[in-house]
Parts: sequence; structure tokens; C-alpha cells
Amino acid sequence: IIETGESQVADARSPGRFAGTEPEPRAGIRSGHMPGARNVPFSALAEDGELLTKDRLRKVIEDAGIDLSKPVVTSCGSGVTAAAITLALETLGHTDNRLYDGSWTEWGGLGDTPVVTGKD
Repeated sequence: IIETGESQVADARSPGRFAGTEPEPRAGIRSGHMPGARNVPFSALAEDGELLTKDRLRKVIEDAGIDLSKPVVTSCGSGVTAAAITLALETLGHTDNRLYDGSWTEWGGLGDTPVVTGKD
């Protein structure tokens, strides 16, 4: 994913965890995100317990830097809240997406995977 650039990574974690300014809740997990990942916090996809309208979903996702004409891999801390991005993408008719089940717990827990910090 990272080396080929074929897919975009949409990370559902909070902005602080994504940027590496807030600690990870699991011991031994590095702070930050995958190179090139874009932050799409799952909390930004719903309001009052309901998924946003299609127009608002599209704006949130595109404002995060996700190109809806390209494949997307969704990620989060442990593979759970990434499903909110997957649901949003599917709602918008974007079916070329996959959920990275290992998510940040796997990636950030490995010592040989690249990690970056900051908003981008």
C-alpha cells in the first residue's frame, strides 16, 4: 500500500492520535500514522448518532484529502472504527475499498514499519 501508492489510507483515529501528539491507549504501540495516510476521524462522519448526508460525507472525506476516484484502505486503532469510513465510502457508492483489520495496533506495534508524526 505504502510503497506502490496504489491505494490511499484513511485513518479513523482522533487527530491527536493520528498526529502522534496523544498517546496510544495500548502499551508498546508507537505514536503517529502510516506515511501518506489521511485523517478521517470516525466522529466526523456522524451527528446525533446518525450518518451524515451524502453531500456532507463527501465533503468530510474529500476535505481530508481522499480522492474518491481511487482505491481506499481504511484503518483505525484496532480495525473497528475504520468500519465507519468503510460505511461512508459504500454509502457514497465507492466500492473499491478495503479495511485493514490489523490497523494501527499491528502497524504501530511492528518495529520495522515506517511511522510519521504531524497532521500530514
